[in-house]
Amino acid sequence: MPLSRRLLIAFILSSMVPATTIATEVQFAADWTLSTPNGQAINLADEAEKQTIVLFFWATWCPYCKALMPQLQSIRIEYGDSVKILAINIFEDADPVAFINDAGYDFTLLLEGDAVAENYGIFGTPGLFVIDANRRIDVDIRTLPSLNPPNNGKKKSHAKRADYLAPYWAAEVRKSIDRIESAGR
Repeated sequence: MPLSRRLLIAFILSSMVPATTIATEVQFAADWTLSTPNGQAINLADEAEKQTIVLFFWATWCPYCKALMPQLQSIRIEYGDSVKILAINIFEDADPVAFINDAGYDFTLLLEGDAVAENYGIFGTPGLFVIDANRRIDVDIRTLPSLNPPNNGKKKSHAKRADYLAPYWAAEVRKSIDRIESAGR
């Protein structure tokens, strides 16, 4: 069998590994420091010591991010000061400060996060993690089971898929926060 065919078969088989197999390995969030729009330095390790962190990599043009943001705002209100949402803007070509302000979100906005995203293996949006006091990653949406909206024979737009997925992702974030809080942070 030619090498190219063996490599293709190996790739296909390796991509079929269930997410539960990958998710059983404990992952820790790398530390970093980024700035808010007003120049305040935010360090992940310092913030994680204070409260559970929802780390959200986003861009103004991303329909999935736009659908998820109201859900995250609801989580922020529901859990109050026990949870902090760090919204790391990435791959941006617009004004993230105006976007957040116009929408009324009170996340901690962090700018120019492309290098941090790359360090976390985020090459598309959104990226979403829930991190405990020890910087252990409890949820990474990339490891969640895939859901596809009912299509009734029609292909769904990204905006429709985003509207379908955002509540699911938010529910997983809530479950994660509850696990972390019940374990005593």
